[in-house]
Amino acid sequence: MQEDFLHYIWKYKKFQFNNLKTTQGELIQINSVGHPNQNSGPDFFNAQIKINDQLWAGNVEVHIKSSDWFLHNHETDKAYDNVILHVVWEDDTEIFRKDNTVIPTLELKGLVKNDVLNNYGRLFSKQNKWINCENDFAKVENFILSNWLERLYLERLERKSKEIDQLLLQSKNDWESVLFKMLVKNFGLNVNGESFLSVAQSIDFSIIRKVQSHQPTLEALLFGQAGLLNEDIEATYFLSLKKEYHFLKQKFTLKNHGIIPLKFFRLRPLNFPTIRLSQIASLYHKQQGLFSKIIETQALDDFYELFNVATSEYWKNHYTFQKESKPSTKCLTKPFIDLLLINTILPVKFAYSKQKGGNTENIIIDISNAIKSEKNSIVSTFNSLKQVSKTALQSQALIQLKSQYCNNNKCLQCAVGNTILNK
Repeated sequence: MQEDFLHYIWKYKKFQFNNLKTTQGELIQINSVGHPNQNSGPDFFNAQIKINDQLWAGNVEVHIKSSDWFLHNHETDKAYDNVILHVVWEDDTEIFRKDNTVIPTLELKGLVKNDVLNNYGRLFSKQNKWINCENDFAKVENFILSNWLERLYLERLERKSKEIDQLLLQSKNDWESVLFKMLVKNFGLNVNGESFLSVAQSIDFSIIRKVQSHQPTLEALLFGQAGLLNEDIEATYFLSLKKEYHFLKQKFTLKNHGIIPLKFFRLRPLNFPTIRLSQIASLYHKQQGLFSKIIETQALDDFYELFNVATSEYWKNHYTFQKESKPSTKCLTKPFIDLLLINTILPVKFAYSKQKGGNTENIIIDISNAIKSEKNSIVSTFNSLKQVSKTALQSQALIQLKSQYCNNNKCLQCAVGNTILNK
Protein backbone atom coordinates (compact mmCIF):
# COMPACT_ATOMS: atom_id res chain seq x y z
CA MET A 1 0.00 0.00 0.00
CA GLN A 2 1.35 3.43 -1.00
CA GLU A 3 0.20 6.79 0.30
CA ASP A 4 -0.15 7.97 -3.32
CA PHE A 5 -2.79 5.27 -3.78
CA LEU A 6 -4.75 6.58 -0.80
CA HIS A 7 -4.56 10.08 -2.35
CA TYR A 8 -6.01 8.59 -5.53
CA ILE A 9 -8.79 6.79 -3.61
CA TRP A 10 -9.73 9.96 -1.73
CA LYS A 11 -9.47 12.31 -4.73
CA TYR A 12 -11.68 10.16 -6.96
CA LYS A 13 -13.91 8.76 -4.17
CA LYS A 14 -12.99 5.16 -4.95
CA PHE A 15 -14.68 3.91 -1.79
CA GLN A 16 -18.15 3.39 -0.38
CA PHE A 17 -19.06 6.87 0.76
CA ASN A 18 -22.68 6.35 1.73
CA ASN A 19 -23.36 6.16 5.48
CA LEU A 20 -19.75 7.01 6.27
CA LYS A 21 -18.68 7.32 9.88
CA THR A 22 -15.52 8.44 11.61
CA THR A 23 -13.70 5.94 13.82
CA GLN A 24 -15.35 7.86 16.69
CA GLY A 25 -18.81 6.99 15.26
CA GLU A 26 -19.71 10.42 13.84
CA LEU A 27 -21.61 10.62 10.54
CA ILE A 28 -19.63 12.01 7.57
CA GLN A 29 -20.95 13.66 4.43
CA ILE A 30 -18.34 14.67 1.85
CA ASN A 31 -19.36 17.79 -0.07
CA SER A 32 -15.88 18.37 -1.52
CA VAL A 33 -12.68 16.32 -1.15
CA GLY A 34 -10.62 19.51 -1.61
CA HIS A 35 -7.78 20.38 -3.97
CA PRO A 36 -4.53 18.36 -4.06
CA ASN A 37 -1.56 20.23 -2.59
CA GLN A 38 1.72 19.74 -4.48
CA ASN A 39 3.77 21.67 -1.89
CA SER A 40 4.43 21.24 1.82
CA GLY A 41 1.48 21.18 4.19
CA PRO A 42 -1.75 19.14 4.32
CA ASP A 43 -2.48 16.90 1.32
CA PHE A 44 -5.82 18.49 0.30
CA PHE A 45 -6.84 22.13 0.73
CA ASN A 46 -10.31 23.66 1.05
CA ALA A 47 -12.33 20.50 1.59
CA GLN A 48 -15.96 20.76 2.73
CA ILE A 49 -17.10 17.98 5.02
CA LYS A 50 -20.19 17.68 7.19
CA ILE A 51 -19.55 15.81 10.44
CA ASN A 52 -22.81 15.04 12.25
CA ASP A 53 -24.71 18.32 11.83
CA GLN A 54 -21.66 20.61 11.56
CA LEU A 55 -20.30 21.68 8.15
CA TRP A 56 -16.53 22.10 8.23
CA ALA A 57 -14.30 23.83 5.67
CA GLY A 58 -10.59 23.16 5.90
CA ASN A 59 -7.83 20.73 5.04
CA VAL A 60 -7.52 16.94 4.81
CA GLU A 61 -4.41 14.93 5.62
CA VAL A 62 -3.87 11.40 4.27
CA HIS A 63 -1.71 8.68 5.85
CA ILE A 64 -1.28 4.92 5.76
CA LYS A 65 -1.62 4.77 9.55
CA SER A 66 -2.92 7.35 12.01
CA SER A 67 0.36 7.18 13.93
CA ASP A 68 2.15 8.57 10.85
CA TRP A 69 0.84 11.96 12.05
CA PHE A 70 3.35 11.83 14.90
CA LEU A 71 6.02 10.12 12.76
CA HIS A 72 5.95 13.20 10.48
CA ASN A 73 5.83 15.63 13.44
CA HIS A 74 2.58 17.26 12.29
CA GLU A 75 1.59 17.90 15.90
CA THR A 76 4.27 20.63 16.08
CA ASP A 77 3.51 22.20 12.68
CA LYS A 78 1.02 25.11 12.57
CA ALA A 79 0.24 24.29 8.92
CA TYR A 80 -1.79 21.33 10.20
CA ASP A 81 -3.92 23.24 12.71
CA ASN A 82 -6.77 23.53 10.17
CA VAL A 83 -7.03 19.80 9.36
CA ILE A 84 -10.72 18.87 9.62
CA LEU A 85 -10.37 15.18 8.70
CA HIS A 86 -7.60 12.60 8.94
CA VAL A 87 -8.01 9.98 6.17
CA VAL A 88 -6.07 6.76 6.82
CA TRP A 89 -5.94 3.17 5.67
CA GLU A 90 -5.61 1.93 9.22
CA ASP A 91 -6.55 3.78 12.41
CA ASP A 92 -4.04 2.69 15.05
CA THR A 93 -4.12 5.68 17.43
CA GLU A 94 -6.12 8.82 18.20
CA ILE A 95 -4.78 12.16 16.92
CA PHE A 96 -5.27 15.37 18.90
CA ARG A 97 -5.08 19.05 18.04
CA LYS A 98 -3.02 21.42 20.16
CA ASP A 99 -6.15 22.22 22.22
CA ASN A 100 -6.49 18.46 22.94
CA THR A 101 -9.62 18.03 20.78
CA VAL A 102 -9.67 14.84 18.70
CA ILE A 103 -9.20 15.17 14.94
CA PRO A 104 -11.95 13.10 13.23
CA THR A 105 -10.52 10.10 11.42
CA LEU A 106 -11.89 8.17 8.45
CA GLU A 107 -10.51 4.63 8.05
CA LEU A 108 -10.64 3.47 4.40
CA LYS A 109 -9.78 -0.18 5.02
CA GLY A 110 -12.93 -2.14 4.35
CA LEU A 111 -14.49 0.67 2.29
CA VAL A 112 -12.47 0.33 -0.92
CA LYS A 113 -13.96 -1.86 -3.66
CA ASN A 114 -12.18 -5.15 -4.37
CA ASP A 115 -11.82 -4.46 -8.10
CA VAL A 116 -9.90 -1.24 -7.33
CA LEU A 117 -7.59 -3.10 -4.95
CA ASN A 118 -7.11 -5.98 -7.41
CA ASN A 119 -6.29 -3.63 -10.29
CA TYR A 120 -3.86 -1.77 -8.04
CA GLY A 121 -2.22 -5.04 -7.00
CA ARG A 122 -1.83 -6.14 -10.62
CA LEU A 123 -0.42 -2.78 -11.69
CA PHE A 124 2.20 -2.69 -8.95
CA SER A 125 3.02 -6.39 -8.82
CA LYS A 126 6.68 -7.24 -8.28
CA GLN A 127 7.04 -9.08 -11.59
CA ASN A 128 10.03 -8.26 -13.76
CA LYS A 129 8.31 -5.93 -16.22
CA TRP A 130 9.58 -3.13 -18.48
CA ILE A 131 6.69 -0.94 -17.36
CA ASN A 132 4.05 -1.71 -14.73
CA CYS A 133 1.16 -1.73 -17.18
CA GLU A 134 2.75 -3.67 -20.04
CA ASN A 135 0.16 -6.46 -19.78
CA ASP A 136 -2.70 -3.95 -20.14
CA PHE A 137 -1.18 -1.18 -22.29
CA ALA A 138 -2.60 -2.59 -25.54
CA LYS A 139 -6.14 -2.52 -24.10
CA VAL A 140 -6.16 1.25 -23.47
CA GLU A 141 -8.46 3.07 -25.90
CA ASN A 142 -6.79 5.03 -28.70
CA PHE A 143 -8.75 8.17 -27.80
CA ILE A 144 -7.40 8.15 -24.24
CA LEU A 145 -3.85 7.48 -25.42
CA SER A 146 -3.98 10.18 -28.10
CA ASN A 147 -5.09 12.89 -25.66
CA TRP A 148 -2.60 11.77 -23.02
CA LEU A 149 0.32 11.72 -25.47
CA GLU A 150 -0.45 15.26 -26.64
CA ARG A 151 -0.43 16.45 -23.03
CA LEU A 152 2.84 14.57 -22.40
CA TYR A 153 4.42 16.21 -25.45
CA LEU A 154 3.57 19.66 -24.11
CA GLU A 155 4.97 18.58 -20.72
CA ARG A 156 8.21 17.63 -22.45
CA LEU A 157 8.35 21.02 -24.17
CA GLU A 158 7.82 22.69 -20.79
CA ARG A 159 10.69 20.66 -19.37
CA LYS A 160 12.98 21.62 -22.26
CA SER A 161 11.97 25.28 -21.96
CA LYS A 162 13.46 25.32 -18.44
CA GLU A 163 16.83 24.27 -19.89
CA ILE A 164 16.48 27.01 -22.50
CA ASP A 165 15.71 29.55 -19.75
CA GLN A 166 19.04 28.66 -18.11
CA LEU A 167 20.92 29.19 -21.38
CA LEU A 168 19.04 32.45 -21.87
CA LEU A 169 20.18 33.65 -18.45
CA GLN A 170 23.79 32.78 -19.28
CA SER A 171 23.47 34.52 -22.66
CA LYS A 172 22.04 37.73 -21.18
CA ASN A 173 18.68 37.27 -22.90
CA ASP A 174 20.19 36.86 -26.38
CA TRP A 175 17.89 34.41 -28.18
CA GLU A 176 20.19 34.18 -31.22
CA SER A 177 22.99 33.05 -28.92
CA VAL A 178 20.76 30.43 -27.25
CA LEU A 179 19.66 29.08 -30.62
CA PHE A 180 23.29 28.88 -31.79
CA LYS A 181 24.38 26.89 -28.74
CA MET A 182 21.47 24.46 -28.96
CA LEU A 183 21.81 23.96 -32.71
CA VAL A 184 25.55 23.37 -32.50
CA LYS A 185 25.02 20.84 -29.70
CA ASN A 186 22.45 18.93 -31.72
CA PHE A 187 24.62 18.96 -34.85
CA GLY A 188 27.01 16.87 -32.75
CA LEU A 189 24.30 14.27 -32.04
CA ASN A 190 24.77 11.96 -29.03
CA VAL A 191 28.46 11.21 -29.66
CA ASN A 192 29.76 14.78 -30.01
CA GLY A 193 26.87 16.81 -28.62
CA GLU A 194 28.63 17.92 -25.43
CA SER A 195 31.88 18.53 -27.34
CA PHE A 196 30.08 20.73 -29.87
CA LEU A 197 28.32 22.60 -27.05
CA SER A 198 31.68 23.31 -25.40
CA VAL A 199 32.85 24.79 -28.72
CA ALA A 200 29.72 26.97 -29.00
CA GLN A 201 30.06 28.18 -25.42
CA SER A 202 33.68 29.18 -26.04
CA ILE A 203 32.62 31.72 -28.69
CA ASP A 204 30.69 34.87 -27.84
CA PHE A 205 27.87 35.07 -30.36
CA SER A 206 28.80 38.68 -31.17
CA ILE A 207 31.87 37.19 -32.91
CA ILE A 208 29.64 34.92 -35.01
CA ARG A 209 27.67 37.98 -36.10
CA LYS A 210 30.86 39.77 -37.15
CA VAL A 211 32.33 36.96 -39.26
CA GLN A 212 29.33 35.06 -40.64
CA SER A 213 29.24 37.08 -43.87
CA HIS A 214 32.49 35.31 -44.91
CA GLN A 215 32.03 31.53 -44.79
CA PRO A 216 35.75 30.48 -44.77
CA THR A 217 36.34 32.79 -41.78
CA LEU A 218 33.41 31.29 -39.88
CA GLU A 219 34.65 27.79 -40.71
CA ALA A 220 38.15 28.68 -39.50
CA LEU A 221 36.66 29.99 -36.24
CA LEU A 222 34.69 26.80 -35.56
CA PHE A 223 37.43 24.40 -36.63
CA GLY A 224 40.06 26.27 -34.63
CA GLN A 225 38.01 26.43 -31.43
CA ALA A 226 37.25 22.73 -31.81
CA GLY A 227 40.98 21.94 -31.90
CA LEU A 228 40.88 20.58 -35.46
CA LEU A 229 43.63 22.91 -36.68
CA ASN A 230 46.31 21.87 -34.19
CA GLU A 231 48.04 19.28 -36.38
CA ASP A 232 50.76 19.79 -38.99
CA ILE A 233 49.02 19.11 -42.30
CA GLU A 234 50.27 20.44 -45.64
CA ALA A 235 46.87 20.66 -47.37
CA THR A 236 46.36 24.16 -48.81
CA TYR A 237 42.86 24.59 -47.38
CA PHE A 238 43.99 23.42 -43.95
CA LEU A 239 46.84 25.95 -43.95
CA SER A 240 44.54 28.79 -45.02
CA LEU A 241 42.11 27.97 -42.20
CA LYS A 242 44.94 27.74 -39.71
CA LYS A 243 46.29 31.13 -40.76
CA GLU A 244 42.83 32.71 -40.56
CA TYR A 245 42.18 31.20 -37.13
CA HIS A 246 45.51 32.48 -35.80
CA PHE A 247 44.42 35.99 -36.82
CA LEU A 248 40.95 35.57 -35.25
CA LYS A 249 42.39 34.17 -32.04
CA GLN A 250 44.53 37.27 -31.54
CA LYS A 251 41.85 39.74 -32.69
CA PHE A 252 39.11 38.41 -30.40
CA THR A 253 41.33 37.02 -27.61
CA LEU A 254 39.86 33.58 -28.11
CA LYS A 255 40.48 30.76 -25.65
CA ASN A 256 39.67 27.13 -26.23
CA HIS A 257 40.71 25.60 -22.92
CA GLY A 258 38.21 23.06 -21.61
CA ILE A 259 36.92 22.02 -25.04
CA ILE A 260 35.75 18.40 -24.83
CA PRO A 261 37.74 16.36 -27.41
CA LEU A 262 35.85 15.44 -30.57
CA LYS A 263 35.28 11.83 -31.59
CA PHE A 264 35.49 10.33 -35.07
CA PHE A 265 35.62 6.67 -34.05
CA ARG A 266 32.61 4.53 -35.09
CA LEU A 267 30.83 7.47 -36.71
CA ARG A 268 29.41 7.36 -40.20
CA PRO A 269 31.54 9.70 -42.35
CA LEU A 270 28.59 12.07 -42.88
CA ASN A 271 28.51 12.59 -39.10
CA PHE A 272 32.23 13.37 -38.81
CA PRO A 273 32.79 16.61 -36.83
CA THR A 274 34.51 18.15 -39.87
CA ILE A 275 31.38 17.72 -42.01
CA ARG A 276 28.93 18.88 -39.35
CA LEU A 277 30.98 21.97 -38.42
CA SER A 278 31.25 22.95 -42.08
CA GLN A 279 27.47 22.60 -42.42
CA ILE A 280 26.96 24.84 -39.37
CA ALA A 281 29.24 27.45 -40.96
CA SER A 282 27.24 27.22 -44.20
CA LEU A 283 23.94 27.56 -42.35
CA TYR A 284 24.96 30.69 -40.45
CA HIS A 285 26.57 32.18 -43.55
CA LYS A 286 23.46 31.60 -45.68
CA GLN A 287 20.79 32.34 -43.06
CA GLN A 288 21.78 35.48 -41.20
CA GLY A 289 19.16 36.43 -38.63
CA LEU A 290 18.31 32.73 -38.31
CA PHE A 291 16.40 33.08 -35.06
CA SER A 292 13.86 35.54 -36.53
CA LYS A 293 13.35 33.28 -39.54
CA ILE A 294 12.70 30.29 -37.28
CA ILE A 295 10.13 32.21 -35.25
CA GLU A 296 8.36 33.34 -38.44
CA THR A 297 8.37 29.91 -40.12
CA GLN A 298 5.21 27.85 -39.53
CA ALA A 299 5.26 24.96 -42.02
CA LEU A 300 7.46 21.86 -42.16
CA ASP A 301 8.37 22.27 -45.85
CA ASP A 302 9.48 25.84 -45.17
CA PHE A 303 11.82 24.55 -42.46
CA TYR A 304 13.28 22.03 -44.91
CA GLU A 305 13.97 24.92 -47.29
CA LEU A 306 15.44 27.09 -44.53
CA PHE A 307 17.92 24.36 -43.57
CA ASN A 308 18.74 23.33 -47.12
CA VAL A 309 22.50 23.83 -46.81
CA ALA A 310 25.61 21.84 -47.66
CA THR A 311 29.27 21.87 -46.67
CA SER A 312 31.75 24.27 -48.23
CA GLU A 313 33.39 23.29 -51.53
CA TYR A 314 36.45 21.63 -49.96
CA TRP A 315 34.36 19.03 -48.14
CA LYS A 316 32.63 17.85 -51.30
CA ASN A 317 35.58 15.50 -51.83
CA HIS A 318 36.87 15.20 -48.26
CA TYR A 319 35.71 13.82 -44.92
CA THR A 320 39.00 14.65 -43.17
CA PHE A 321 41.94 16.90 -44.02
CA GLN A 322 44.26 13.96 -44.55
CA LYS A 323 42.47 12.06 -47.31
CA GLU A 324 40.56 12.90 -50.49
CA SER A 325 37.30 11.02 -51.15
CA LYS A 326 34.79 10.44 -53.93
CA PRO A 327 33.00 13.74 -54.72
CA SER A 328 29.51 14.20 -53.23
CA THR A 329 27.34 17.12 -52.13
CA LYS A 330 26.94 16.78 -48.37
CA CYS A 331 23.61 18.46 -47.62
CA LEU A 332 21.57 18.33 -44.44
CA THR A 333 19.14 15.46 -44.98
CA LYS A 334 15.44 15.68 -44.07
CA PRO A 335 15.82 13.09 -41.25
CA PHE A 336 18.66 15.19 -39.78
CA ILE A 337 16.59 18.39 -40.07
CA ASP A 338 13.77 16.50 -38.33
CA LEU A 339 16.11 15.86 -35.39
CA LEU A 340 17.01 19.55 -35.27
CA LEU A 341 13.31 20.44 -35.28
CA ILE A 342 12.48 17.96 -32.52
CA ASN A 343 15.39 18.76 -30.21
CA THR A 344 16.07 22.45 -30.84
CA ILE A 345 13.83 24.43 -33.16
CA LEU A 346 10.38 23.54 -31.80
CA PRO A 347 11.47 23.78 -28.13
CA VAL A 348 12.99 27.22 -28.84
CA LYS A 349 9.80 28.38 -30.60
CA PHE A 350 7.77 27.12 -27.64
CA ALA A 351 9.99 28.79 -25.02
CA TYR A 352 10.08 32.09 -26.92
CA SER A 353 6.30 32.16 -27.37
CA LYS A 354 5.83 31.35 -23.70
CA GLN A 355 8.11 34.20 -22.63
CA LYS A 356 6.39 36.67 -24.94
CA GLY A 357 2.90 35.59 -23.93
CA GLY A 358 2.08 34.17 -27.36
CA ASN A 359 0.38 30.91 -28.25
CA THR A 360 2.10 28.70 -30.80
CA GLU A 361 1.03 25.35 -29.33
CA ASN A 362 -1.23 24.44 -32.26
CA ILE A 363 1.45 25.31 -34.83
CA ILE A 364 4.07 23.28 -32.94
CA ILE A 365 1.68 20.34 -32.55
CA ASP A 366 0.89 20.42 -36.28
CA ILE A 367 4.58 20.45 -37.22
CA SER A 368 5.51 17.67 -34.77
CA ASN A 369 2.64 15.57 -36.10
CA ALA A 370 3.94 16.05 -39.65
CA ILE A 371 7.38 14.67 -38.71
CA LYS A 372 7.86 10.92 -38.71
CA SER A 373 8.33 9.12 -35.40
CA GLU A 374 11.82 8.78 -34.00
CA LYS A 375 13.36 5.33 -33.85
CA ASN A 376 14.84 4.34 -30.50
CA SER A 377 14.53 1.55 -27.95
CA ILE A 378 11.79 3.28 -25.92
CA VAL A 379 9.58 3.92 -28.94
CA SER A 380 10.21 0.42 -30.35
CA THR A 381 9.26 -1.26 -27.06
CA PHE A 382 6.06 0.76 -26.69
CA ASN A 383 5.18 -0.07 -30.31
CA SER A 384 5.70 -3.76 -29.57
CA LEU A 385 3.02 -3.46 -26.85
CA LYS A 386 0.68 -1.38 -29.04
CA GLN A 387 1.38 0.37 -32.34
CA VAL A 388 1.11 3.88 -30.97
CA SER A 389 3.95 6.01 -32.37
CA LYS A 390 3.76 7.27 -35.94
CA THR A 391 4.78 10.91 -35.47
CA ALA A 392 7.47 12.87 -33.66
CA LEU A 393 4.87 14.21 -31.22
CA GLN A 394 4.05 10.66 -30.19
CA SER A 395 7.65 9.47 -29.95
CA GLN A 396 8.62 12.49 -27.82
CA ALA A 397 5.56 11.91 -25.63
CA LEU A 398 6.49 8.26 -25.12
CA ILE A 399 10.00 9.27 -24.02
CA GLN A 400 8.38 11.65 -21.52
CA LEU A 401 6.02 8.89 -20.36
CA LYS A 402 8.79 6.35 -19.81
CA SER A 403 11.33 8.69 -18.20
CA GLN A 404 9.04 10.78 -15.99
CA TYR A 405 6.18 8.40 -15.16
CA CYS A 406 6.94 4.71 -15.77
CA ASN A 407 10.49 4.80 -14.38
CA ASN A 408 9.23 6.62 -11.27
CA ASN A 409 6.15 4.42 -10.72
CA LYS A 410 3.84 7.43 -11.18
CA CYS A 411 1.03 5.26 -12.51
CA LEU A 412 -1.53 7.10 -10.37
CA GLN A 413 -0.70 10.38 -12.14
CA CYS A 414 -0.86 8.72 -15.57
CA ALA A 415 -3.95 8.49 -17.78
CA VAL A 416 -3.02 4.92 -18.72
CA GLY A 417 -2.62 3.88 -15.07
CA ASN A 418 -5.92 5.56 -14.13
CA THR A 419 -7.72 3.78 -16.96
CA ILE A 420 -6.44 0.42 -15.74
CA LEU A 421 -7.36 1.16 -12.12
CA ASN A 422 -10.87 2.25 -13.18
CA LYS A 423 -11.64 -0.93 -15.09
